[in-house]
Amino acid sequence: MKKNSQTDVIVIGAGLTGLTLAYYLRKAGKKVLLIERSKRIGGVIRTISENEFTFEAGANIGIISSAELVQLFRELNIEFEVPHSNRKHCWILKEDNWHVMPSGLLSIIFTSLFTFKDKIRILREPFQKKNHRRNESVAKLFKRRLGKSFFKHVVDPFISVIYAGDPEKLSVRFALPNSYMLEREYGSLVKRIISTRKIISMEKSEGITKTFFSVKGGLEHIIQTLVNEVGEKHVITGAADVRVKPVQNEYVCSYKIKGEAYEIVAKKLVSTVDGLSVASLFPFIPKHVVNKICAIRYAKIVQVVVGYKNWTGIPLNAFGGLVPSKEDKDILGIFFPSALFRHRAPEKGALLTLSIGGIRRPDLYLKTDEELTDVVLENIRKMLQCTDKPDLIRIFRYEKGIPQYEFNTKLRLFTIQVIEKAYPGLIIAGNMRDGIGMSDRVKQAKKIADNLLA
Repeated sequence: MKKNSQTDVIVIGAGLTGLTLAYYLRKAGKKVLLIERSKRIGGVIRTISENEFTFEAGANIGIISSAELVQLFRELNIEFEVPHSNRKHCWILKEDNWHVMPSGLLSIIFTSLFTFKDKIRILREPFQKKNHRRNESVAKLFKRRLGKSFFKHVVDPFISVIYAGDPEKLSVRFALPNSYMLEREYGSLVKRIISTRKIISMEKSEGITKTFFSVKGGLEHIIQTLVNEVGEKHVITGAADVRVKPVQNEYVCSYKIKGEAYEIVAKKLVSTVDGLSVASLFPFIPKHVVNKICAIRYAKIVQVVVGYKNWTGIPLNAFGGLVPSKEDKDILGIFFPSALFRHRAPEKGALLTLSIGGIRRPDLYLKTDEELTDVVLENIRKMLQCTDKPDLIRIFRYEKGIPQYEFNTKLRLFTIQVIEKAYPGLIIAGNMRDGIGMSDRVKQAKKIADNLLA
């Protein structure tokens, strides 16, 4: 590439969002350059095959929750791999015993997870008086509508795994927008399921099944397919000192590759970097303005993958287990990839993924690999009754693991709007807005592509 060149759109960040955006722009005939600071493409999506195991080093699964994700997979000829029907339920840990998470009326009545008072509360929830509040935490909404025991044994561990966050500090409006809208529009968290079968039927016709998914061979297949469609020559990796400056009606992006300086100019520029990197990427934005974006918190996550070629523990007939914070354990949850998807472990073996750390336990992120290994094996021994030495242990750390949609999210989103209005052609995207899941990332990328092409 020349040291000074021109393109239609610059996209900074080659994770799922950036690659999907580049794919749609390239498909429409636009010239695009993807600039990635890391030496590898794909962000937190990374699949590794080793010692007869195939595992994810980052994101483990997605949820088929947007038409945009379904459309992308159809266009790329990628098939969803979904769990076996008898493995879709989830376990909840209570007093060192696993309980199946209730999923229907009878299971709610007979579960020991909820108090009798809260069971009545849950059954009467569709008839409770609407009390919609714009600024409310995830914890307050679910305690108010469904009771404290439901919150402690379902919502709290769910948030611990999805966000690695504290539900008392997460804004329900931004962290769980669907739940927020349910009460706002229907006055109930469960009434929509009962009264609006047409919407559910329409979603299914679009392929939105709300089920977990992976793909054959691992999630990195999605990344590799997108790279092939975009073209490797349109992706720059290992870019250092990436900076953007506005010049008249264009944006000049400068960066270095192995110490050599380059510049690329475009009228449109999209950033998908994390919120903490926005200030250094856009030094022209006043500090007091950009600080409102950089105030975002990220949960530090440790992901530990453990493989057994011969599993002797309890049968893993669920997709995983969630651990409520009240249980006072050193892990957030355990996921069982080999129980859900084919060819992840030897036939008689098992593959486990354990999440550790998060907003409430940042101390665990600082432990050594040896200390973390001891923590993991002790929890596997107690929770899954397996004392064997594993055949595989791999530890992955993510300092900027998961963005927290806390009560400053509204100010962050407003600030982004102000910046984009002040600098036409500049778009600040990524997982600090519009959701953190793979479906959310694809949906955001498609929307941005449509707007740019319009």
